[in-house]
Amino acid sequence: MSDPAVTATAAPAARRPVIAIAGLAIETSTFTPTRTLAPAFHPDRGDEVVARYPFLASYADAADFRGALIGHALPGGVVARPAYEELADEIVARLTEIGPVDGLWYDIHGAMVVEGLDDAETDLLGRIRAVVGPDVIVSASMDLHGNVTRELAHQVDLVTCYRMAPHEDALETKERAVRNLVDVLATRPVGRQRPVKAWIPIPVLLPGEQTSTRIEPAASIYAQVPEVEQEDGVLDAAIWVGYAWADQPRDRAVTVVTGWDRDVVAAGAERLARAFWDAREDFAFVAPTGSFDECLAAAVAPGGARPFFVSDSGDNPTAGGSGDMTWGLTQVLAHPAFAAPDGPTLIYASVPGPAAVAEAVAAGVGATVTVTAGAEVDDVHAGPITMTGRVHAVRHGDRDAETEVVLQVGSVFAILTTLRKPYHHEHDFTDLDLAPRDADVVVVKIGYLEPELFDMAADWMLALTPGGVDQDLLRLGHHRIERPVFPYDREFATPPDLSARIVPPSNEPLGAA
Repeated sequence: MSDPAVTATAAPAARRPVIAIAGLAIETSTFTPTRTLAPAFHPDRGDEVVARYPFLASYADAADFRGALIGHALPGGVVARPAYEELADEIVARLTEIGPVDGLWYDIHGAMVVEGLDDAETDLLGRIRAVVGPDVIVSASMDLHGNVTRELAHQVDLVTCYRMAPHEDALETKERAVRNLVDVLATRPVGRQRPVKAWIPIPVLLPGEQTSTRIEPAASIYAQVPEVEQEDGVLDAAIWVGYAWADQPRDRAVTVVTGWDRDVVAAGAERLARAFWDAREDFAFVAPTGSFDECLAAAVAPGGARPFFVSDSGDNPTAGGSGDMTWGLTQVLAHPAFAAPDGPTLIYASVPGPAAVAEAVAAGVGATVTVTAGAEVDDVHAGPITMTGRVHAVRHGDRDAETEVVLQVGSVFAILTTLRKPYHHEHDFTDLDLAPRDADVVVVKIGYLEPELFDMAADWMLALTPGGVDQDLLRLGHHRIERPVFPYDREFATPPDLSARIVPPSNEPLGAA
């Protein structure tokens, strides 16, 4: 909310400001052995970029949007350096072709890890700044599981992130970043070229499944964000939980508040930082938890609610897991309850196995095949799994999986894919002739249930399984994070400094911390 007490000047009506759009987004686990290559980002270019954001049409009279390159990859392993260089070079080249711009919308996630880089988003923005110049106003939209270093806060002028986990407000957040940018370009206080930015690092590192805004304390903490935003002199307020599964110095919670009134901006950032820090011991998992065996036992218990969902969380591909582990499916197929076809129906999603998929496709629906799948990349906890079953369904053309097959083994319907894929929507199952609402048990490689799954589940548990996105951070082990940090450290020799750091604009030196 801008300060009504400050006189504003409107930009000349004769020319709409030119706003470029660029960014690379991926959530990267450094504990996952896979490597992410350039095609995984499915980049859009030029007019494709503008077309992917329908809300931009609402701002067509206020700005001229020019797409450079946007690439969003499924979370996974570290981005190979040549892949990053290829995409970054293309972004720079396309921005050079676009020519002078007034603003840049930087659409990123904030947890991209590139080989040899600890702060890839800042590196990329630095390359962009070298092309567009220091005077261009940059507005970034991010995931609340991203990371905001002091250096990134320096390079951007406006920055915001999701306020919901699960991220039901993703498009709303992106539009807010654009709206803030358009507003700042159109109307700025006299003598003010850039907003004030207050940045506060919070020494807390927690997985998203312990910080969901569905439950307390995150629900109440995030409810304070729009209250701070409504203060006179504030443009935007945000809290980043940070990304827990990358072993980097930047991994921790952060608050950033931007606006025109330095004192109000600083006070807002401190309010949010203090609320997050004070609640550190109160954060709990979003659902009942247990070992995988305990979750399966609860799922098949007589008289239980159906369908019962189990989150196989350690290999969650939408948090950065390889999605390649067979550990969970191995446990399912070894469970006696599912040995016979007339046992409780269980759907398992999913395990990649290109050769297994090809064999099943060649055999056709209804055929009985013996195939081996999984653990081609991540075999730390279990090796490839061999199954004999009936081909229940085949589907081609998925954006992530490419080809999917369903193999019925006993009463288990195991989804196998050419490439890894997350299963978040009901149609992901019904497209494969599966009825999740009628199943007894649905096991999904996920953390907290995405909205459609949450609505389908009559009951659910979060299985604390091993993998590249293990919920037990201490078991997983970090070596490069800044210490002390909760929960690695529960006793602090001195209270953390939660005072606001006013970060200078990008056209001024950053200086010492």
